[in-house]
Amino acid sequence: MNLPSPSSNSRCRLKPTFPRATVALLAASLAGPAAWAAEAPAGKTAPSTTLLNDWLRAQSPEFKAWDLGGQIRFRYEDKPNAGTFPNADFIAAGPANDDEFILFRERLHLGYQPESWLKFYVEAQDASGYWDERTPSPNTDVFDLQQAYLQWGDGKKCPFSLKLGRQELVYGDERFVGRGDWSNTGRVFDAIKLRAEGSAGWVDGFTSHVVVPYDDHFNESNDEDWFSGVYAATRRGVPWQETQVYCLVRNYSAAAADAIAPGVPGSPKTARDIVTFGTLWKSLPGKLGGWDYSLEVAGQLGTVNSGGVRRDQRSYAVFASGGYTLTKAWASPRLGIGYEHGSGDSNPNDGTVETFENVFGTQHRPYGQMDLFGARNMHIPKLSLTAKPAKNFTVGVDYLWFILADPNDYLYPESGSGRSGNGYGIHPGYDAYVGSELDLVGTYTFKNWGVLQAGYGHFFVGEYVTQSVGSVPANGGTTDADWFFAQVTFNF
Repeated sequence: MNLPSPSSNSRCRLKPTFPRATVALLAASLAGPAAWAAEAPAGKTAPSTTLLNDWLRAQSPEFKAWDLGGQIRFRYEDKPNAGTFPNADFIAAGPANDDEFILFRERLHLGYQPESWLKFYVEAQDASGYWDERTPSPNTDVFDLQQAYLQWGDGKKCPFSLKLGRQELVYGDERFVGRGDWSNTGRVFDAIKLRAEGSAGWVDGFTSHVVVPYDDHFNESNDEDWFSGVYAATRRGVPWQETQVYCLVRNYSAAAADAIAPGVPGSPKTARDIVTFGTLWKSLPGKLGGWDYSLEVAGQLGTVNSGGVRRDQRSYAVFASGGYTLTKAWASPRLGIGYEHGSGDSNPNDGTVETFENVFGTQHRPYGQMDLFGARNMHIPKLSLTAKPAKNFTVGVDYLWFILADPNDYLYPESGSGRSGNGYGIHPGYDAYVGSELDLVGTYTFKNWGVLQAGYGHFFVGEYVTQSVGSVPANGGTTDADWFFAQVTFNF
């Protein structure tokens, strides 16, 4: 990182004063991940990836300070026998497990940056879905406020910056804190974030409430769900690696699940106070020839309300991957291996919870494109192959295996409670092998403002599913599941 050292405080020309309460809050909270875009050299137009901005800035230099644009995204998904839980039980008879829907998402934003150290940004979003079997559909949230924030500070002139308002939080590989962009509604927070940066790296901190998408209502943040943390990164010490460390705290009260609407979608049902701490080591592009690697290890401490009793949280997770890219071969193929693991609970009746918590991670990408399971109580080894047969076309193939980490715990979906219907439950005597998944995804960037994607997935049921579903004769046995999607995105 080519950043100023903390000793450059003398270059901070802005010395605002804050009320003591605000200073205390900033010192206690610590801020978020969004880095400042580099200021364009004098006489040159600021970089842009949208058609509208490029056109406006070509008309007049007055538009350099403005950011006007948006995004339109359309996606079709078909899920034979793979309808989102609780329907994806892989049963051969009984209620249909299919789901098929069309999703539309439109975003419009307006930004204004009159100075390098001051920026205002607002973004509206409209999310709609059709044909979805789920009621209410989690994909629908009619026109609402997605982001609205003030950003103060310039890392090139002063080591501190502040971002205040409704915003995205994105860290690391997004396994614990991410925007959830695959979701039609995404994820944002009402947050205050502070960053300190220098030649050694940066340190962020934040305190926030997650915003709950609630169709036909103005989206509000859940003030009974506090999410705060400290996150730091450096490229010193190991010249070919970025090292990140973090501590994330979630305080979720007993009233949080019903704070916005009865049974807030995707939220825990019981109170909890959990601290997640960990580190991510990731190789820098091109520093190891064709090799790359990533290793993330995290632990969790705290308490969870279970059955009216507070139980201690003691859980952990390990995520690792490595690969090699044949840079001189046709299509520059990359061969990779990976492993995803979140601990499970060895004894649901004792005073300790050992099931790993998802926090606010982006679940879609790392644990299989079909969104059937997450890392909780799971071993997920995987193989991957990616290639670029044409300049703007990339194709990727993943094969994943899902194995229960502890048979004394539930099988967990991507989000929500453990499976307990249609024969599922805690079955210590059953085989731990849940199944495997094959994913194929192609991405074609036909312009810098347009991307086309399509993909296919197939889930092969394993012994655990066969034994669980087979324990209910009315299920008529098990069946594999399929998934297909096609998506086009326009940025303007």
